[in-house]
This record gives sequence, structure tokens and C-alpha cells, in this order.
Amino acid sequence: MSSYDAADHALVHVDLREGFWVFGYGSLMWNPGFAFVERVPAVLTGYARSFCMWSIHHRGSPEVPGLVLALDAEAGGSCHGLAFRIGPEVAEQALDALRERELVSSAYLEHEVVLTLSDGRDVPALAYVVDPAHVQYTGPLSLERQAEVIAGACGGRGPNCDYLFSTAEHLAQLGMEDLELTELSEMVRHRLKT
Repeated sequence: MSSYDAADHALVHVDLREGFWVFGYGSLMWNPGFAFVERVPAVLTGYARSFCMWSIHHRGSPEVPGLVLALDAEAGGSCHGLAFRIGPEVAEQALDALRERELVSSAYLEHEVVLTLSDGRDVPALAYVVDPAHVQYTGPLSLERQAEVIAGACGGRGPNCDYLFSTAEHLAQLGMEDLELTELSEMVRHRLKT
């Protein structure tokens, strides 16, 4: 039994016979949790990656919420990440796993977006985008506030800081360094030492 209720979510229709693409911009980049046949650097325009969602499951708790990354609509914005192509033979299993992971609360909305891949292709893909009307949406937070929260939170998948550090490090290794995440990582490491 899933921890998400499909009736509570507007789900994208996915033709499982063809397989599908999904956009990874946070932990999906370094811990996808599904088999894939292609992994290609990609850009999504019209959105920005930020720590704008309270985490009460994976990286925090209801008592001490953490923060996780989400895609927030932003005119003129863009987000670099990885596009994963999932083949038809595992598409149903992968889609179920993605929805179980990303839709554990209603804070993310499942959208179909168009990604521009590093090889020039434009492909339709699933992306999990924050719902700005949801109670878990934080709106803009200062880096100082983000560092304070991330340094002190822990959830079912481990310390909030590990999520930040892994995402920042993987982006840098892929040649997509997110300078704000790099700075935030340094701020959190400083807090953890004191």
C-alpha cells in the first residue's frame, strides 16, 4: 500500500509502453532509486532550485522540520540537473517508486515539463514542483535561516546536512556547481563545528 493517495494528486498520464524521462535536481541525481537507460545533463527553464520546502518525513520531523530542495516557478529562471530516461520494461515500477518517494505529502506537484538536454534534444519529462499553496512551502528564506535549519534537522533518510552536502558535491562533480548551495554547505559545516 502506497503512502500517497493517487486520488489526492493530479497525476500526469504516462505512457508506460514508451518509458519516460524524469528530471533530477536534488537527491534523484545521486540516489535515483530506479533503473535507467540514459542519464544526460539537462536544463529546465522557468524554474529555480531552492530550499523552499519544509521536510517532515525524509530530512526532518514534524517536531523539528528540515528543508529540502524544490523547483519553484520563476520567470527567467533555469535549473541544471540530470534527465533520466526510464525504459518501458521497468517504467511502471519506477513510476510507482517515484510517486511513493515524491508524493509522500501533497507538497510536490507532478508536472510534465520540457527539458533541454546537453546534446541539444528537447524531451518531455516528469518533474516534481513545489505547490506554493501548501503548508510545507517556506517561500524565500535567507541563507542564514536555511543553514540554521539544515544543521539541526534529521529525518527518516538521515541528517538534513547530508542531503545538502551530497547534492552540492554531485552538482560540482557534474560541472554544474550551484554557488548558493556551495556557500550554504560551508555555512552549515561551520555551524556543525561550533
